Amino acid sequence: MSTKIKELSGLAFLPFPEQVEMLLSELKKRFSLNDKATARYGDLFYFENLKADDFKSGFPYWARCTMIKPFLLTFDSIGEAAGELKKIQRNWAPYQFTCFRRANLIQEKLPYINLKDRNFPVEIPSSQIGLYTLIDEHTMIASAETSSFLPAGSLRFIEDHENPPSRAYLKIQESLTMARLFTGCELPKAGDRCFEAGACPGGWTWVLAGLGAAVFAVDRAPLADSLMNNPLITFQAHDAFTFKPEEIGPFDWIFSDVICYPERLLQWITMWLEYNPNLKMICTIKMQGEIDWPLIQKFADIPHSRILHLNYNKHELTWIHIPA
Repeated sequence: MSTKIKELSGLAFLPFPEQVEMLLSELKKRFSLNDKATARYGDLFYFENLKADDFKSGFPYWARCTMIKPFLLTFDSIGEAAGELKKIQRNWAPYQFTCFRRANLIQEKLPYINLKDRNFPVEIPSSQIGLYTLIDEHTMIASAETSSFLPAGSLRFIEDHENPPSRAYLKIQESLTMARLFTGCELPKAGDRCFEAGACPGGWTWVLAGLGAAVFAVDRAPLADSLMNNPLITFQAHDAFTFKPEEIGPFDWIFSDVICYPERLLQWITMWLEYNPNLKMICTIKMQGEIDWPLIQKFADIPHSRILHLNYNKHELTWIHIPA
């Protein structure tokens, strides 16, 4: 056997962990893709005859990484595999479902990239990173061009199991990291004023105050005791969505992880942006049963917006608004 590269004519999608059905549902209902996958490699789905131009509104949210120009690489040895990848570009990350030992040996021969959990805050470089998957001991599917700057589309943080009042803090850490990656914006900081709707028990508030920002936290239930006496945090027991901006503003950042129907969230966001179009906002869109894709598109159509599915999201999406 000799080293050989075969260009493929489709796209491949890698879903977030345990989100295969959500990805397949999105491909069918958002993109009207009724064909079954041409091939499946673990959780990586390859569809023949798809092009990037077929996804002008963006790649699937539930795909943590999309292979945009995939190819098959056949090789004799570990050294050959790594050498061929290095000829194409520097940065490569693996997704593996088989031949794990062989894949690790290939990765060791590639230039180093950080595949470990990160400490927050972290700055992610906006540099191209390829994705490869071993199909068997002598064949891989790979793509130098992908939809993500993260290794295999994955961002995980070293968790603090003692101080945060809930694991929801990981979502805001990831959201802020991705907002900075895509827009270059600074993280909330000392001197910034943040409004968090639906703050209880305080995971997001804990992160924001930890960055030095002042937080006006609103919920019907109180925050964790550890946050109630923090001088940077002002808590008010109230329905956060009934406040008018002119009653409590101005703010630099608006946050919401409220469990509500997407229609109500969209109305609330619209109200705040009519008050101040330059607000920086991060909100979780909670799905209530079947996803209304035209409604989700209304969030995406708001200028300076981006919708993501995060590694720490489940049946929800994250909407980010950072003005230029």
